[in-house]
Amino acid sequence: MARAIRRRGNLPAETTSFIGRRRELAELRARLTEGRLVSVVGPGGVGKTRLAVRAATELGRGFAAGSWLVELADVREPQLVAHAVAAGLDLRDQAARDPLGLVLSYLKERELLLVVDNCEHLLEAVAHVLADVLGAAPAVRVIATSREPLSIAGEFLAPIAPLPFPEVRARSDAELRHNEAVQLFTERARAASGTFELNGENQAAVASICRRLDGMPLAIELAAVRTRALSVEQILKRLDDRFELLTRGTRTALPRHQTLRAAMDWSNDLLAANERILLRRLAVFVGRFTIEDVEAVVASADVPRAEVLDLISSLIDKSLVMKEELRGLPCHRLHETMREYAAVKMRDAGEEEVVHARCDQYYVSACRDSAPNARYRLPEWLRWLDLEIENVRAVIQRCLIRREFAAGVELVTSLGPYWITRGTSEGARWLDELLAEAPQAVDGYAHACFLRASLALLQADVPAARSTLDRTMVLNRASGNTSLLSQSLSMASVAANMAGDRESARELLQEALSLTAGLSDVSAQLGLLQARALDGLFNGDLDAVRSASAEGARRSREVGDLYSLGVLLTNRGIAALLSDQLDEAKQSFIEVLRVASELDDRVALHHSLGAISYHAARSGQPSLSAQLLGAADAIRAEADARELAPLVPLLAQARELTMAGLGKPRFEAEYGAGRQLSREAAIALALGETPHSRLPARKDPGLALLGNREADVARLVAEGMSNKQIGSRLFISERTVEGHVRSIMNKLGLNSRAQIAAWVSSFSQ
Repeated sequence: MARAIRRRGNLPAETTSFIGRRRELAELRARLTEGRLVSVVGPGGVGKTRLAVRAATELGRGFAAGSWLVELADVREPQLVAHAVAAGLDLRDQAARDPLGLVLSYLKERELLLVVDNCEHLLEAVAHVLADVLGAAPAVRVIATSREPLSIAGEFLAPIAPLPFPEVRARSDAELRHNEAVQLFTERARAASGTFELNGENQAAVASICRRLDGMPLAIELAAVRTRALSVEQILKRLDDRFELLTRGTRTALPRHQTLRAAMDWSNDLLAANERILLRRLAVFVGRFTIEDVEAVVASADVPRAEVLDLISSLIDKSLVMKEELRGLPCHRLHETMREYAAVKMRDAGEEEVVHARCDQYYVSACRDSAPNARYRLPEWLRWLDLEIENVRAVIQRCLIRREFAAGVELVTSLGPYWITRGTSEGARWLDELLAEAPQAVDGYAHACFLRASLALLQADVPAARSTLDRTMVLNRASGNTSLLSQSLSMASVAANMAGDRESARELLQEALSLTAGLSDVSAQLGLLQARALDGLFNGDLDAVRSASAEGARRSREVGDLYSLGVLLTNRGIAALLSDQLDEAKQSFIEVLRVASELDDRVALHHSLGAISYHAARSGQPSLSAQLLGAADAIRAEADARELAPLVPLLAQARELTMAGLGKPRFEAEYGAGRQLSREAAIALALGETPHSRLPARKDPGLALLGNREADVARLVAEGMSNKQIGSRLFISERTVEGHVRSIMNKLGLNSRAQIAAWVSSFSQ
């Protein structure tokens, strides 16, 4: 079985053919050899994203960690740029106090190409983040797309113009057929109609359409899709009418910034009335949306719910709406330029305020109604919210702007499980803004304080957690909310133990015990059992840990609370490790691993892989232990996870035992192999689903002595490349290549490039 290696990028597959742009691709590649930040700059609809993604796809093989795409079109708040970069890199804001710090820590030793798309509405924030990335991560290169430059030090510009369109009198039919604008129209028309062919009868009209649309790719695609219903001559006639209207009274050529708007107006005018209404109202969705969202927010007397599905399908057929899928959930979205256009139309129609109000009400209600049962169906709920989060963020921001604090508090607190498992620092930021402005009398204020304290503990910010919990308990005592008071007391006991205040921890835990005894509230009971288990760990009472965590795990299974189940099983597993009951501990952490995999909980994955590596080290499986240690460390970097204090000495012991059993070169080779495993492969390895003996190990311990870039250089030397050629391939200078070659020779005890080539050849046999 082939080993599944860590993903080397997230670039989307091209759904349509890539036409032309050879010169631009070559220029972009050349710019990347000169500088580490290249901004592809041009107007909306000109094809910046397609060019950047195509370039990154072709160049990704030259980067050890591949090419990664960060999409900013749906991001509206400057503070969320770092979050978007982390998400694009598949990192998890789960324990980090600073998402930018998480990004910089992750990138500092990686060689990758980062594509940051649609920067123009967040220029200052993007410039700040990318400046920090380039400063902290010397092996990272960046392609940014924007309508204007970022204007930061070291930025190289790669302007992209519309496609060249044919002259009024082409010199030959062959020249016209090879024109990039004509090729794009032909390809898209063939895809749209299934029968379109460029021929002597229609090629003059096609050439005129491309000229009339000024070579703008998006405009050409919008026109080409109309060949399903219209001949190219009819399309040209309608375009002539539209453009004559726009330019009437002037003798100047149509400005390019008006070209796309004119093409969109033309496409919009060809829609049925209810299609036009639906299209403009779809601008209310900042990110992806589902049919159910549209039915709830957009449907009305003029766009009945029963017609929404057919209308969306029609807009997809006309290339005005894009169909996607996110983690198995079908969804839709607008191209950013189309969303801007639709927003203007919605504003012109006087519908903006009422549609936004319906959108806000819908998401507040949907999140509120789903919150009570979210923890009991967490995988499904998280998938839904991953799809909707950009729309929810927009609603939160509107609540803050309009000072609608009751709705904002209700919405943010209803997303507690999301902030805990997906966005700790983001949730803390929203709560800080709301709690600073909202009056304490607002419904849910105490709950918001409790959630804020929970996030502070996950971030290991104990002082903030304790002060916020003090405020929460005062509010709950005054209101008589015994359930939330019980949970606050239990959490305050945990915080006191983390602060080393054992006396306060005992008093708080005792009060929580007394209060919860009379409650049938599952959340309060599970919170108390967790506090009792942790109190036992802090005080060395392992029997108390086992008793509380076993009872908590049982209750969690009964109600289907997977997150609590993982936490309590972790406590039980730690108690078993500390009691030297290795097999019992392994069983607990295997179950934690399964739960963490279902929730994509990176922190729990890290802890469980580390614990199972300790079991392997103690069980005489040093190679397996080394790979699991490497996998655990790689996942830790994805979430800025902190080691659990009881596990720290055990993991150090696992490393010592493993290194003693393998020797340092072999340990480093196996550890490095583990770091390269995908999360899925690491989980399968820990669960015993992938036989360790079938995982390929490096044959020569000398490989363990080479860094990733040195290994790349060695392979290219073996291919007979010169230093200049290697530098061009890897985007580094000849002097840097020369330094790597010298380092390789020193590490391997070789004297020539020929010996490097022979060594690589023997290794790969």
